[in-house]
Order: sequence, then structure tokens, then C-alpha cells
Amino acid sequence: MIGFPIALIFANGFEWYAHKYILHGTPRPGQPRYSPIPKSMKSHWQHHKIVRTTDYQDEGYEEGLDNWRTRDEVTSLLKLTAITSLAMPVAPFFTLGTYYAAARYFYVHRRSHLEPEWGKKTIPWHYDHHMNTNQDANWCVTRPWFDYIMGTRVIANPSLAESNPLGIPMPKVIERPFNSICRKLLPDRCIEAV
Repeated sequence: MIGFPIALIFANGFEWYAHKYILHGTPRPGQPRYSPIPKSMKSHWQHHKIVRTTDYQDEGYEEGLDNWRTRDEVTSLLKLTAITSLAMPVAPFFTLGTYYAAARYFYVHRRSHLEPEWGKKTIPWHYDHHMNTNQDANWCVTRPWFDYIMGTRVIANPSLAESNPLGIPMPKVIERPFNSICRKLLPDRCIEAV
């Protein structure tokens, strides 16, 4: 059963890595950005352009699989879960955790761009990724865990930011000591409770 939470941590780390290096690509002096999957990078940058011009909205998600960018995202998630399915015989809970993480990623990402106010309140780190002046930060979508670990969480508006590095609502009696511990472990990366 420990495989399920391990899968969630693994998925968040992969989400961070894939967003930064595959979807955005690596900047190269005097050349276009490099991505090992250029089609996904092209799709993602088009998504960025649309979202910047429509105040975080992306109507392409309403078209479903008829929209090539949505189809590319779903296809990528299905390929990733096909790969993790190879672990099913030895790590069934890990595999199920990756299925859950992929489904949650698509649900949260899609909903945030179809309902911008929901996205701004529920996943402010992703809202900051698109609407902040620095779009090369805030790589996580579902939870900001690896942005805090890697020091890439850039908060544009503290009043809209998540109140703890897990990005999960908590009672203040738990959240305050949790944030205090996080500030000790990750100085200058963790935020004060809002």
C-alpha cells in the first residue's frame, strides 16, 4: 500500500520535470529551445499563448479530443500510464497511484482553464505559472510540492497564494506548525500562512 503515496510523489516530480524540460524545452543561446518531444513543446507553447490572451481560459478543452492540443495531452498521459503499467505485477499500488495521478492531472488542468476563477483559487501556483511575468517557474500543476523542493515556486500575489507548501487545505492548528517545520527544512522557499 505504500506504493500509492510513493506514486503520488513520483508523479509530482515527473510533472515538474516534464513541464520544465519537455513542455517548455531547454533554452539554448542563439537557438530555439530544445525538447526531446518537439510536438508536445509546440502544443504547450500554443496553450501558453492562448491562456495569456484570454485571461487564463483555454476553450480548447471544451472541444475535447477534436482539439489537437487536448489530444496530445491525453495521449501523453496514456503513454505514461502504459509505461507504469509494466510495474503492475510487482507494484500494483504504485501503478494504481500513477493512474490516479494522471487522471487527476488532466481533471485539474482542464478544469482550471475552463473555470479560471476556480483555477486561480484552487491551484494558484499554476495560475502564477501562466499569468506571472516569469513563465519559467511554477512547474507543478496538481500540487506545488516539487516547486518548493526545487526552489521554483515564485509567488506573484501573496494574497492569492496557497497557505502551505502542500497546497492542501489544513486546519490552522496543523498548518502553522507544519509551515514552521517547512521553513526550517527549506529556508527561503516556504511561505507564511495567509
